Amino acid sequence: MNDQSRTVLISGGSKGLGAALVAYFLDQGHKVATFSRSITEEVEAWRAKYPDHFFYDSLSLTDKGAVKGFVNEVQGLFGDTEVLVNNAGIARSGLLPLFHDEDVDTVIDLNLKGTFHISRLVSRPMLSLGWGRIINISSIVGLSGYRGLSVYGASKAGLDGFTRALARELGPRNITVNSVAPGFLSTEMNEELDARQSRQIVNRTPMGRLGNTRDVAELVGYLASPAADFITGQVIAVDGGITC
Repeated sequence: MNDQSRTVLISGGSKGLGAALVAYFLDQGHKVATFSRSITEEVEAWRAKYPDHFFYDSLSLTDKGAVKGFVNEVQGLFGDTEVLVNNAGIARSGLLPLFHDEDVDTVIDLNLKGTFHISRLVSRPMLSLGWGRIINISSIVGLSGYRGLSVYGASKAGLDGFTRALARELGPRNITVNSVAPGFLSTEMNEELDARQSRQIVNRTPMGRLGNTRDVAELVGYLASPAADFITGQVIAVDGGITC
């Protein structure tokens, strides 16, 4: 497989970790397609800087018709997707006895059902290619739990189970499937943490700091490369050791 330029599809790539992943693969010379519910300044900048290597559209992962249309458009522009990074996700916090049904549906529809749908669409041409990478962005909350995030944690634990089963299904066609489980990162998703909570997390982390998006992007980039040909079905935590 040519390691110089691939077609990489990243869900939810307009900000936070998703934006860091888009920037990483663009910097490596790959063709990158991404979508999110709303456009950002980063997206506008990539459009200007990489007119032939970057494609973006505004849509939700839960809109099956729009996602199918996006995947088809990417194929027309860049060819078959060779690397899929399932990054799009949402968290709703709250104790389960007080949790709303609508919030349960929102988390499950996006974090699980939407990921299942796009993975099914993209894995079909990967089977014909005889090569591919699917990398699911999970969370350490799915590994160890966190108060107030029971539904979110369940969705991420489900994503890890999906990773292991899909790795067995697709492995014979030289397609690897792995989960990357970030710890607490200094991104928008953790803005709800107050200073005391941040200090507690840092104090519990052997590396003595919160993670950053580059920590995760480097691992995702490695798993997407031919160097990771024999790694599949794994859940790899990038958390500074907080779950060890």
